[in-house]
Amino acid sequence: MEYRRFSNTYYVRLDRGDEILSSILDVCREEHVDSAIFTGIGGCSEAQIQTFLPETGEFQTQVLTGMLELVSLTGNVFTGDEGELYHHTHAVFSYKEGDEHRMAAGHMKSVTVLYTAEIELRPTIGGTIRRQYDPETGTGFWSFAE
Repeated sequence: MEYRRFSNTYYVRLDRGDEILSSILDVCREEHVDSAIFTGIGGCSEAQIQTFLPETGEFQTQVLTGMLELVSLTGNVFTGDEGELYHHTHAVFSYKEGDEHRMAAGHMKSVTVLYTAEIELRPTIGGTIRRQYDPETGTGFWSFAE
């Protein structure tokens, strides 16, 4: 992984074998970024895609492997009560299955780079977005409380 800051934006290049979501959180920790939004594209080898099932309160995970075009990655980083960083990320992948082109999308648990990924990371300016736990769903949502 390599990254640079230009003005108020970080540009992150990830390399073969890098895990995208943990790498974004690593940049945030190194640069003291408490909350941000990000987008990205790339070529990936594995993606763990989750769908939240409200009736059970659990995530169902699908693992994709092979040549996965990361068509769109979008997400945010926010801070928990104890100062820990969290991400909320969704992505769309295209891939071949036999002669057919397929697509898969959803909430991301992890994404591994096959050859490269390019991420634009924009920190929140003038404040911090925090995480507020929601007991009904068992997940966390944005909180603007100080």
